[in-house]
Amino acid sequence: MNGYKLIVGSKNYSSWSLRGWLSMRQSGATFEEIFIPFHTEERGELIRKHSPSGLVPVLLDGDLLINDSLAIAEYLAEQHPTAGLWPDDPTARAVARAAAAEMHSGFGALRSALPMNFRLVREGPERSAEVNADVQRIEDVWRNCRSRFAQAGPFLFGDFCTADAMYAPVVSRLRTYSVDIAADSQAYMDAVWAHPWMVEWGKAAATEPAIEKYDAI
Repeated sequence: MNGYKLIVGSKNYSSWSLRGWLSMRQSGATFEEIFIPFHTEERGELIRKHSPSGLVPVLLDGDLLINDSLAIAEYLAEQHPTAGLWPDDPTARAVARAAAAEMHSGFGALRSALPMNFRLVREGPERSAEVNADVQRIEDVWRNCRSRFAQAGPFLFGDFCTADAMYAPVVSRLRTYSVDIAADSQAYMDAVWAHPWMVEWGKAAATEPAIEKYDAI
């Protein structure tokens, strides 16, 4: 316990690393962060030293290796049950898990067209109907969660939880590419963007070397 190591990639470009890192921070546990820079030619080799899948993030707890963001969150929720990674109420928790799982497995059009670039803000590319449908569905998820469960705070279920961690890179994406969204969605985005953990991540992202092929999208 508390001998965690979390392997993450670029804080400017790696959306899945952000999700795993936010869950790790929310657990409250002490952990060693192992950072894999994305601007080096050796990044694949460096990642595979820790990750059989060649993907980040990876959580190491002794001999246990977990190489999936949602699985990391679930494991940390079990190990730290009072940390609030999921809502306490069973109904809210079920809806939060469904929202997180939908993000985990869906929205491929948005992910491909609007990759995360945490420090960048610019006019985005012309969006396809598929990307616009993804944006609309994301707003619907946010609105449903907030209207049902967020009376006590600014996040999807009031307090920040794993569902918010899963959508945090989307907040960055919509901000980066100046996507027009409804006022209630913007209020939620503003709350996520101002969260101290997001501010901390953003400060680190701002120090990384730019990768031209990613910034050109």
